[in-house]
Amino acid sequence: MPRWMPFEWLVALRFLREGRVQTIFIIGGVAIGVGVIVFMSALLSGLQTNFVKRVLTGQAHIQLLPPKETARALRGADPLTVEGSIVQPPLQRLKSIDQWQSVAAQIRALPEVNVVSPAANGSALVVRGEASRAINVVGIEPELYFRIVPMPEKIVRGTARITINDILIGTELANDLGVSVGDKLRVTSASGHANTLTITGIFDLGNKPANARTTMMALRSAQSLLGLPGGVSTLDVTVHDVYSAELVAHRITQLTGVEADSWIKTNEQFFTAISAQTTANTAIRVFVGLSVAFGIASVLVVSVVQKSREIGILRAMGITREQILRIFLLQGGLLGFGGALAGSALGSAGLVVWQQAQRNPDGTVMFAVSFEPLMFAMALLLATATGLIASFAPAMRAARLDPVSAIRG
Repeated sequence: MPRWMPFEWLVALRFLREGRVQTIFIIGGVAIGVGVIVFMSALLSGLQTNFVKRVLTGQAHIQLLPPKETARALRGADPLTVEGSIVQPPLQRLKSIDQWQSVAAQIRALPEVNVVSPAANGSALVVRGEASRAINVVGIEPELYFRIVPMPEKIVRGTARITINDILIGTELANDLGVSVGDKLRVTSASGHANTLTITGIFDLGNKPANARTTMMALRSAQSLLGLPGGVSTLDVTVHDVYSAELVAHRITQLTGVEADSWIKTNEQFFTAISAQTTANTAIRVFVGLSVAFGIASVLVVSVVQKSREIGILRAMGITREQILRIFLLQGGLLGFGGALAGSALGSAGLVVWQQAQRNPDGTVMFAVSFEPLMFAMALLLATATGLIASFAPAMRAARLDPVSAIRG
């Protein structure tokens, strides 16, 4: 340890101890500020994670779709002459992604990608006796799709088994048709293909319209039913970082030429709300940090005035200006660090109380709030740095005091 450290620490701690009332108040103020930052950061982080989890447990991060059919104007012999003044958009037919196996292999090779799952989606009609309902058919490969949407966790009756003769349906559709696990349903597509499937599971997606329309079956069954032999209408993709989905989607489009929509694009309003929460949290941190900085600076300014005689004596004894500067910087750093320790404990206690008080009607936790060590480390670091920065101006003032004038008062 350098020789100057014990002396400067000794003087800094003595100054803080002599003004213990001011020290206690400023540490209390810093603790409250840091406690607010820790509490709000953890709460908003948990809230955002819960929102994103609820949105993404029922959908992929990125979805690849086949290109839409566009109308082309009829041209005559002269390429500048267009025959016909009205061009109507064509009917959008269900079709497969061209060479989807090759596209899926290219996407899987990207380091940002986690899972790629092919699916065949389309509309159909389900009939049982005299009852019929329009449904959305989702043909999947369970071993891949269940890594994107954890369907086994959403099954309320039966199992999530999907073979070529099985079908999973939502709770609302089951109630509307009066069916249960083991019953058979006849599914007919718009192209006229039909198949009779056995219900092996009934799921709850947490969304009433989705439970009334969504059905899941094996990919080969859906391909046969929808008239897509060997084809898929979508490729569902998940990435490691959900907030980078839009950038990865653009990269996939550039790489494969296939249209890719991320969850950020399809849930634009939701993502805007998440961004607004992040901005508000950052603003709270900034203003609380400023109040902490001004509090520390004001206390140290008063300390410089009160300790001017002691500073003059120290300077007369040969203490350099750099040492005086370091003494007051140490005080600011210690005030920030001590307040951050107390504030982290205060914020953690507030989170524990909040989790115990705010519960769902069934007694479960409303949403999980994680105590991340990195967050506490950042709070300690930022509070200490704020204390050092805030003490710089008072420290400079103390270092510039003329010893003779300071002793004379």
